[in-house]
Amino acid sequence: MLPLTGYAERLSVRPGQTLRFHVANATDASVCAHVVRVRSADPNPEIGGVTSEPVALTVNTLAEPTAQIVPIGSYGVVGAPGMLEQATECTLSVSIYPTLKLPRRQAILSCLDAMGLGIALELTPELIVRGTVGTTGGNVTIDSPSPVRLNTWTSVTVIVDSTSARLKLSMAPSAASESADEVAIGLSSAPALQAPSRRMSIASASDLAPLDTLNGRIERPLLFSRVLSDEDIARVRAGEMVDGCIGAWDFSQEMHTQRIVDIGPHQHHGLLINTPTRAVCGALWTGKEHCFRHAPQQYGAIHFHDDDLDDCKWPATHAVTIPDDFKSDAYALVLKAGEIEENIPFFVVPKQGTSHARIAVLVSTYTYTVYGNHARPEWMNDPAWRKAYIDQAKAWGAYPYNPGEHRDFGLSTYNYHTDGSGIALVTWRRPMLNVRMGYFTYPYPEIRGSGLRHYPADSHLLMWLAHKGYEVDLITDAELDQEGLALLKPYRAIVTGSHPEYHTPRMLDALQSYRDSGGRLVYLGGNGFYWKIALDPSREGIIEIRRGEGGIRAWAAEPGEYYNQFDGQYGGLWRRNARPPQKLVGVGFTAQGNFVGSYYRVDPQARTNPKVSWILEGVNADTVGGEGFSGHGAAGFELDRVDKRLGSPDNAIVIAASENHPPEAPWTLVPEEQLTHITTIPGQTHKELIRADMTWFECPGGGEVFSVGSITFCGSLPVNGFNNDISRILDNVLRRFER
Repeated sequence: MLPLTGYAERLSVRPGQTLRFHVANATDASVCAHVVRVRSADPNPEIGGVTSEPVALTVNTLAEPTAQIVPIGSYGVVGAPGMLEQATECTLSVSIYPTLKLPRRQAILSCLDAMGLGIALELTPELIVRGTVGTTGGNVTIDSPSPVRLNTWTSVTVIVDSTSARLKLSMAPSAASESADEVAIGLSSAPALQAPSRRMSIASASDLAPLDTLNGRIERPLLFSRVLSDEDIARVRAGEMVDGCIGAWDFSQEMHTQRIVDIGPHQHHGLLINTPTRAVCGALWTGKEHCFRHAPQQYGAIHFHDDDLDDCKWPATHAVTIPDDFKSDAYALVLKAGEIEENIPFFVVPKQGTSHARIAVLVSTYTYTVYGNHARPEWMNDPAWRKAYIDQAKAWGAYPYNPGEHRDFGLSTYNYHTDGSGIALVTWRRPMLNVRMGYFTYPYPEIRGSGLRHYPADSHLLMWLAHKGYEVDLITDAELDQEGLALLKPYRAIVTGSHPEYHTPRMLDALQSYRDSGGRLVYLGGNGFYWKIALDPSREGIIEIRRGEGGIRAWAAEPGEYYNQFDGQYGGLWRRNARPPQKLVGVGFTAQGNFVGSYYRVDPQARTNPKVSWILEGVNADTVGGEGFSGHGAAGFELDRVDKRLGSPDNAIVIAASENHPPEAPWTLVPEEQLTHITTIPGQTHKELIRADMTWFECPGGGEVFSVGSITFCGSLPVNGFNNDISRILDNVLRRFER
């Protein structure tokens, strides 16, 4: 754990609202807190380093911060204490699909209380299934004769037979050709059950906290107060009920919630903790249906992980109430405990239904969250890279913590769970170390420049806007998803940051409606509007991504698991959902390289075309953007281009296109553009498709769109004290768009 850290309950707040912060302090010093307006989140000394200014905002201390734990690991809790009351014998049956061998036990089902009374199933470190029956006379355990296989469905049944005084455990592999393993223990006296004073937990050894949690899938737990035959169990799994049911939990129901449904007569429903992955293939999946809504019984499994986390659940320690006249801008709560300092960024947005400027910057808080705590592979795999990072952080006085080293708070959807499955669900209710003033992503400033992405990189744009004297409001993804077009309508122009990658359907609907009803949309990034996400329908700040077919992906969703559990819709690329980025902003993702940049070459025809020549006023050079704080060039890292086949409007005009991308970056086309190693879907060569297109077009409703097609564009705005051609181009665009 870090000595001092915390998180805000949400990333944006409105005047009149109170924002609470949850801080953990493991130092011996008391914590002081104040709020600053963020001017630059870039730690690079060449740009002036991190800069901020104090604001007159009272921070109320709700409780003195203390050391906290992170309750990481998903599990479920069902029923009520005493479920086993008056059950002198029972049958406990469940299907399991373990995904990781660990040097500790992994709980499958547990109904043992502090006195050791009850029944439990677990995996030993050797992947032996162990059943435990706890009575007042002591514990009786029974082990499977062989270990279970990883990534294989196995049906496990434990029977407590008081009549014949025996304990029986059987395992039936999913392959029909394989016979079941079975073992029974004869006892000197009947192991009569006593009712434990606790609830049954699923995938955890405790119903109060994640303890020895399972990595793997669980399907259809059954608990009966009598001895069931194999035929009885099969009938229940097929949906038929038989006598003696204590609980029969059907995970295929209400998959968009955290509720566990008991289809038995006693309705011992339950709750999932830390949002494990649902809408995943179960033991019955045949491959004939790929949408869980169409065949829910084939998706009756839940995938639990020991590193799932949806909320640190720390107590609120500080709060700020935003005055009615408080300026919309980027802020941060700064914490100090002795020599230790931490910062927690947040954004103040205008009151609902109001605006105070003609331009709004749309802050990509959903993208920040999806990337939250991204532990880069270079940190884990390249000692030289890691040393360079640490050395640069010290030299710059940058934010000192990296998610690759501090994995306490869960990682990003660009990482894997400990069992090797991709992380599909994330939350902002946890410290996100890469959403901090002073954080940088890439070392080697001679190649990468400041090496910033996401939150710190977007401060380059905010610095530029302030320097040029633009009055702007900040709005975030959360408000856009909740309010749609009504949020955007008061503004003459909406400006994105460097990487607006993740969007819900409601967000795209709003942006398209705004554009087509006369609004001006300025897209200042690359690889934008790329992935479709879903939001938890009942809890703010929890985001789901299914990395389905195609796309540059950190991991690939399993076959049959491309549909979101939260909204039931097909996930993956917006391009595969009939909404390529080209349809909205004229350009879409085409190629990626390392974090290095190049320049744009201005199209001579753009200088004489009255539709776009105004964009180039004061720009006399043939090439622009050859310098920058992001990869030393305005066109780099991830590039977008025009493609009329994918929806770029016929009237889209390419003002400038990038070229001569440094060979230091091994450039590759996005997979969705490639057919073979030598052919592409557009029919052009790989080299021709590796470019960023700076583009403008008019919309039928009188709106306009300006797109730059590059993640590193905003890093060139502060070059030479904001006096450069990239700065002039954007200034020309915004001066016209805000009129």
